[in-house]
Amino acid sequence: MIQKLLIANRGEIVPRIIRSCRELGIATVAVFSEADRGAPFTAEADEAVLIGPANPVESYLNMEAIVAAAIESGAQAIHPGYGFLSERGAFAKQVADAGLIWVGPPPEVLAAISSKCYTRRLAVEVGAEVTPGTLEPVNTPEEVAAFGNEHGWPIFLKLDKGGGGKGIEMVESAEMAAEVLQRAQSIGEMAFGSPECYIETVVQNPRHIEVQFLADGEGNVVCLGERECSVQRRHQKIIEEALSPVVTPEDRVKLFANTQAIVKKMGYVGAGTLEGLRSTDGDYYFMEVNARLQVEHPVSEFLSGVDIVRQQLLIASGESLAMSQDDVELKGHAIEARVYAEDPETFFPSPGTIERVVFPETGEHLRVDHAIADGCVVPPYYDPMLAKVIAWDEERSGAIVRLVQGLKDFQIEGVKTTIPVDLKILEHPQFASGEVDTSFIETYLG
Repeated sequence: MIQKLLIANRGEIVPRIIRSCRELGIATVAVFSEADRGAPFTAEADEAVLIGPANPVESYLNMEAIVAAAIESGAQAIHPGYGFLSERGAFAKQVADAGLIWVGPPPEVLAAISSKCYTRRLAVEVGAEVTPGTLEPVNTPEEVAAFGNEHGWPIFLKLDKGGGGKGIEMVESAEMAAEVLQRAQSIGEMAFGSPECYIETVVQNPRHIEVQFLADGEGNVVCLGERECSVQRRHQKIIEEALSPVVTPEDRVKLFANTQAIVKKMGYVGAGTLEGLRSTDGDYYFMEVNARLQVEHPVSEFLSGVDIVRQQLLIASGESLAMSQDDVELKGHAIEARVYAEDPETFFPSPGTIERVVFPETGEHLRVDHAIADGCVVPPYYDPMLAKVIAWDEERSGAIVRLVQGLKDFQIEGVKTTIPVDLKILEHPQFASGEVDTSFIETYLG
């Protein structure tokens, strides 16, 4: 069993991982940049190590500094959280080469599945449907134009090694192909070190459906239910829930079978998510693998009763899953709202000092994952997410009521937040009906 763990991240995910570590008796090391000196998450860990300046390239994306901090602190393992270096195969390899345990899929698997074209080909090999498009990267405007002319406009250009909603570009005509391809390739080169793009046809008004899974080193794979993540703004999720209101038991069986086949085919070990789309005709398309802990993992934990971070740590320590798919019981309904330090009207970031915070009462039906406190600073350098509020109830309608009340009781003064946006969504009759898709924000909130 891992005895000491370094968490290579910041913000609310740090205390979340620490909570599971404490239950397993694992000591923890937090890392922080100069901008996060004195941040609440640093006090949660047993130790905290400064790794660099505010610029994330010199701190939270500095592989050498993080590995050095782990070695110097005596940590045996590194958990990357989400974002930053969590899906970077080169970082996982550097961790392993230093003799440390990487809490995630093997470096060679992580490197391979960073290519969405590779994972799409794997899905096709096991008989799963993928979002219609290319299985290989396209390199020229002529290829883009030829595809659009044959299959119809508009189409999506997506980065083969992108993520976080970056580098997804719509191409509406052959005349736009050169300009959009160049822009997407530039974003890919700068943000992900790869300019390669592939094409997907536009699935009109889809629902975003993803499956949470766990896989051990013995080839055992279990699914912890699907999540509905259709309420998005610019490809960034805002509200997530489980189970999806639209997935039938028969659909679920098929989704789980496809997930298990794809995961086994790629030799994946650890926690992960298969992302997909559901068309208005009820067809399910595989899109990509998120090879890490997801921001929205708490809804699956509420639903299944399984501590996903705990399972990550046990699997990384070499243990096999102590459950089969038949052991997984999915109960009730859970919904999560993300709270960002952003202006609720413009969505511009709202950095500053949190003067006062009042949390809602939490318990078996309501959970708040956060790393904020009175007087703490929200720096302008990083993702502005402050917290996640998650509610559970036996019925979806009850979970919505609990989440709405939790958000109304959550007071944050000193910076603007997106709580008003969350409430508008949750209290909208269209959301209450469960008839949502990825165009919900543009259609109903403007």
